[in-house]
Amino acid sequence: MVPGNVFTARLRQFGAALTAACALLAGAPAQADWPEKPVRIIVPYPAGSSPDTLARAIAGPLSDALAQPVIVENKPGAGGNIGTRSVAHAKPDGHTLLYTINGPLVTAPTLYPRTLGYDPGADLAPISLIGTSPNVLVVAKNLNIKSVEELVDLARRRPGAMNYGSVGPGSSAHLAMEMFKHDAGIDLLQVPYSGFPQVITAILAGDVQAGFMVPAIAMPQVRDGRARALAVTSLQADPALPGVPPMSEAGYKDFESISWNAMLAPAGTPTPVIERLNRELARILERPQVREQFAQQFFTARSSTPEALSHRIRDEKARWDAVITRLGLSLD
Repeated sequence: MVPGNVFTARLRQFGAALTAACALLAGAPAQADWPEKPVRIIVPYPAGSSPDTLARAIAGPLSDALAQPVIVENKPGAGGNIGTRSVAHAKPDGHTLLYTINGPLVTAPTLYPRTLGYDPGADLAPISLIGTSPNVLVVAKNLNIKSVEELVDLARRRPGAMNYGSVGPGSSAHLAMEMFKHDAGIDLLQVPYSGFPQVITAILAGDVQAGFMVPAIAMPQVRDGRARALAVTSLQADPALPGVPPMSEAGYKDFESISWNAMLAPAGTPTPVIERLNRELARILERPQVREQFAQQFFTARSSTPEALSHRIRDEKARWDAVITRLGLSLD
């Protein structure tokens, strides 16, 4: 015969196990049924921008894989911070995702320590890296500048009289130019725009004189003879950009600023949902048609594990934090 206290203890253990099993069973259908409605991908940049174009390139295949509509929704503003904040505060059920560049994840927390309204490390769950691309330094053809050296010479002769375009404070376009200004000892005023299409329009109109830009938006204007690409921000020349030298050849050693895209979800999104999305994205990014669409935007399609994306965000934040501190930048 089992003593009463032992029987009671075993009964409690059985009850706890039964409760845990019921919880697992209750949770299983919700995850197995995901997605049970359309999935929204929030792009915190305007329609026609590089992130928007690439998000739409994967939205169709992802919709097929998930058997639900995948809708790309643009929420531009504040260098990508507004759309990113909306996802950070969204319900973590796997039906709202974020497709963004590195700025809102890497540099925004340091540039906006009081007003950002979200913490990428605490409020967002990495899913996968999507692709990488260097930037190009671009000027209007009618500026009659053919090299980085000539741009520096003109800026030194016109201190404070020249502007540059960016896609907002904290973006790679902004920080690359601020780093360039510091290293070259020149002064150009930042004029922020909601996306790169607006930046190249401003360069061609003469509203700004230069800008670091994604090649997909800049190179059609370069090929049409309306703009000139002076340098690329990778450490070596990029085969996709023949004839465009790296910044290092103009004397700016170790100058590197790579744009990358990634997909994330609100923190707390169920792990099986994150894992499913990661698997589907890895397969999609291996498709020749998708890789060609990325190549047309001068991006290399590239997936990663959630952990690798988390490490990338952490490592790049440390690198750019040092640059921000050295330049004394603050945007609050």
